[in-house]
Order: sequence, then structure tokens, then C-alpha cells
Amino acid sequence: MDRELFRTTCEKIVSQAAAPAGGRGASGGIGTLGEKTLHAVLKHYYEPDISCHEVKIGSYVADIFRENAVTEIQTRQFNKLRDKLDYFLEQYTVTVVYPIPRTKWLIWMNGTTGEVTKRRKSPKVGTAFDAFGELYKIKSRLCHPRLRICLALLDIEEYRLLNGWSRDRKKGSWRYDRIPVDIAGELIITSPADYAQLIPASLHGSFTSGDFKAAAGIRLHDAQTALNVLHAVGALARTGKKGSAYLYEKIY
Repeated sequence: MDRELFRTTCEKIVSQAAAPAGGRGASGGIGTLGEKTLHAVLKHYYEPDISCHEVKIGSYVADIFRENAVTEIQTRQFNKLRDKLDYFLEQYTVTVVYPIPRTKWLIWMNGTTGEVTKRRKSPKVGTAFDAFGELYKIKSRLCHPRLRICLALLDIEEYRLLNGWSRDRKKGSWRYDRIPVDIAGELIITSPADYAQLIPASLHGSFTSGDFKAAAGIRLHDAQTALNVLHAVGALARTGKKGSAYLYEKIY
């Protein structure tokens, strides 16, 4: 992880998108690239050489292709990545980069005038546990020996349009763009054993989804999804039941 390079990349991508007189806060300077800003920043950060970007391989296009290795920046909807992954993994090592907003500032934007509000910090703090909902969608592929997962924890400014149905126009609003400003950490998963990094250290012996929920500070449904994935990749073993709940133990 190179925070200085990441910040420099953010500034470069945003400045390229900015309108001549609009600056960062103007509507012309946000979301005007051929792709959303978050995706563009990550692609240039992980591979500065643009000749390695958007490389056609068979009937698919890789975000990054260098030295027989593919990198895909996937901000959501891992289910749409399945066929592409299957094709690439037959020949190449594939790294899937998934950005997770650790700290997020919300900025509301008038879609007509481009006026924006002052940014306000969201109370939610993102963690690596937020990845399980997407990892579940490619669960059957996670143990492939050529697949790598990179969870990038970022600080992000999120621009939302004031076009919702509530009186303040915020509920039901559309997200316009996300502008990364810093990288806080990376978690790299290259083997089933690495998934142990996604198990709270405070859990010992046998535990249930309720115990995982409390230790991770997440919802029960999310804890159940996490345990499903961790069991599927072999990071956890099911050792029995406590009532109707499965009991789990760490393998690594």
C-alpha cells in the first residue's frame, strides 16, 4: 500500500475530470469521465501504465492486464463477474479489487445547478466484514488457486443527487459519484488460510452466528452470510449445533 501514490492518483483523476472553471465542487468536475471516479482512481493506482488498461481477452475486457495477470476493479455486483472470472481463471492469475468505504463524507448536489452542500461525515465506519455480501456471490470460485482478493479500505466523498421522494429530497435519492481521497488499508487474500483475517480475534473455541455478530459488530444476517463464506472456503469447521444454530471453530 502506498498512500502517497494513492493521493496523487486521486488528485490526477479528479483534475482531469474537472471543468476548466468549475473546480472540484462543480457538476462538470464530478462523474464526467467515461467511468465513475472511484473505478478510475483504483485502476490507475493499481496500474499506472495506461497501455495495460481495458485489454481485450477473448470476448471479455480486463480492467488491467499485465504480465499474464488480470486485475478487475469490482465496486459491486460480483454476480456479474462470474462468467468473466471463469474465463480468465482458465489461463491467468486474477486479482479482484473490492473497495470498501471506511470513512465516508456525504455531499448533496443539485443536479440542475451543480450546487453542492458542505460535506458531512457519515456515522457508519466500513470494515472488511462488509465484503462478505459480495464474496458470497462468487463463493464457489473463492478457493481457485489463481484467484486473489484485495479488499481496499478507503476514505471517500460520496455525491448524491437531491432527487429523492421525501420533503428534503434525500430519501430515495441517487448516488451520483464517489470520490476517493485516501487509502486506509488493504487486506490481501491469496489462499483459504488468509480468510482467517476475517474472523474476529476475540472468538475462541466454539461459537455461533450470534457470537460472530457481537464480535464483529454487524447484523445477524450479515454474520450468517460471513460464516457461510468462511465455512465454504475452509477457514471454519462446523462442529455441531447449539439449539438450532450451528457451532463453528477456527481451522487456522
